[in-house]
Amino acid sequence: MKESTAMQNLPPYLFARIEKKIEAARQQGLDVINLGIGDPDQPTPEHIIAALTRAVHDPANHQYPSSVGLLRYRETVASWYQGRFGVELDPGTQVISLLGSKEGIAHISMAYLDAGDVNLVPDPGYPVYGIGTQLAGGTSYLMPLKEENGYLPVLEDIPAQIAQQAKLMFINYPNNPTGAVADLDYFQQVVEFARSYDILVCHDAAYSELAYDGYQSPSFLQAPGAAKVGVEFHSLSKTYNMTGWRIGWMAGNREAVEVLGRFKSNVDSGVFQAVQYAGIAALEGSQDGVADLQKMYQERRDAAVEGMRQLNWSFQSPRGGFYIWVKVPSGFTSTEYCEMILEKAQVIITPGNGYGQYGEGYFRIALTVDASRITEALQRIKELL
Repeated sequence: MKESTAMQNLPPYLFARIEKKIEAARQQGLDVINLGIGDPDQPTPEHIIAALTRAVHDPANHQYPSSVGLLRYRETVASWYQGRFGVELDPGTQVISLLGSKEGIAHISMAYLDAGDVNLVPDPGYPVYGIGTQLAGGTSYLMPLKEENGYLPVLEDIPAQIAQQAKLMFINYPNNPTGAVADLDYFQQVVEFARSYDILVCHDAAYSELAYDGYQSPSFLQAPGAAKVGVEFHSLSKTYNMTGWRIGWMAGNREAVEVLGRFKSNVDSGVFQAVQYAGIAALEGSQDGVADLQKMYQERRDAAVEGMRQLNWSFQSPRGGFYIWVKVPSGFTSTEYCEMILEKAQVIITPGNGYGQYGEGYFRIALTVDASRITEALQRIKELL
């Protein structure tokens, strides 16, 4: 049976390839240090697990959930936005639960695009922005993220003809893979741009709660008028070490929330209610664990920065997220350099071209192993080089 054209044109997912390389190395008995995949290595906090356990034993949670999510969960998300950002949301019309933010990011294109429609997609960027566009039959217009521009899309460089055709615009700060951040002034520029061309802005804020040196990430929805032109995707994965739990949300524009809710009601049956109660416990409970997590990642970042400076690598120390974006030394492509580091030092780093054509010449390091292993990995590379 022949697969669809969209599937034939779909490349293997970047991290699936990396996982195969890791498995092959480990089968050879090698001690591989994985600085490649952004999957937190810490356990989910106990009070969240306890909330899940209680909810699992309630038979009321064993039936089909609402496709848009428990009102109680959406109320908690709205309350969190009010407390964290001073943003007011109507939980009934401006919040929808997701099976992790990745699911919503992929499906929003299917809910809005017709064949041939255009999305504005950052490059380098999280692969799902472009993959969702492709699966929906759309076309990605790439917005280059360049170091000289602070890894922000230059809105003035987007041709008016393209902007007039565009349906969605994806942005993501703190950014994966570059570690860049954006301020409210920039978000306000995005709001004005989107209003001018009738574009729905989709801000991926999965890393907003991981910030260092006293920095606090703003929400796109804090920008005046943002909820009229955009939505924000968020996830409990990185903030509370819940990547495997698959729970997040989309918030903001009422029409977009209704459209995605209508789409989801036809393709999935929502998040298991017990997991939603665990999400409520995460957002309403003590946030001391989040502060501890920020401190831990900052220690890891500092250890990485110290070791990388000894290697004379060119990079910017991130203020948010848990990635460091590094220039490949001259004489190598991104893939060649990463494969050499894996084969000779048994350290996984991610080639930048896996995040798009403008990622060529870079690689990404994830701070998802403890500081001692980061130091060991960089020492191995130092000895190799």
